[in-house]
Amino acid sequence: MDIKKVGDKLLHNDNLLFTFLRSAVSSQTSGWTDFAVSFVFFAWVHLSAWVATAIGALAGGIVNCVINYRFTFHADGVDWKAVVVKYVMVWIGSLLLNSFGTELLFWLIQDWDWLETIGFKHDGYFAAARLFVALIVSWGWNFIMQRYFVYRVTRFDPYAIRFVDLILPRLKKVQPSDESAS
Repeated sequence: MDIKKVGDKLLHNDNLLFTFLRSAVSSQTSGWTDFAVSFVFFAWVHLSAWVATAIGALAGGIVNCVINYRFTFHADGVDWKAVVVKYVMVWIGSLLLNSFGTELLFWLIQDWDWLETIGFKHDGYFAAARLFVALIVSWGWNFIMQRYFVYRVTRFDPYAIRFVDLILPRLKKVQPSDESAS
């Protein structure tokens, strides 16, 4: 077994397994970024817990999007404006699925007294529901949507690009005719 060939496959092969492994690396990196930034803004800048958490989540999301664009999904041919819009759409879907999925699963299992006989406490019900839902959403929503929608050219891309150009008109490329008019 040639370690160099395995490393090359891991970095450059776009089959499902290798892409999933790169996605795990990206997820861990963005998760640690989220945690570190949240901690810095809470402990050292003295912001409230929710503001520090929001800033950390934003930083982690940006890191995840950038790493996925170049490293995980090799999306060099996809316009970054389309990626940003699609990424935000998937991120909002993930937020909703995690929030409501955790609430639903917690509601379903909170009265399962037999869980306490195997060592669970009430707070553990939430932790178990949160972890289970997070894994399902991560694999069944985030990874799938990123692989087949966010980091691929789609028919939605022109609309996403127009949306970004509408809200951020200065990011439009300067046309040669625009230069001569000034």
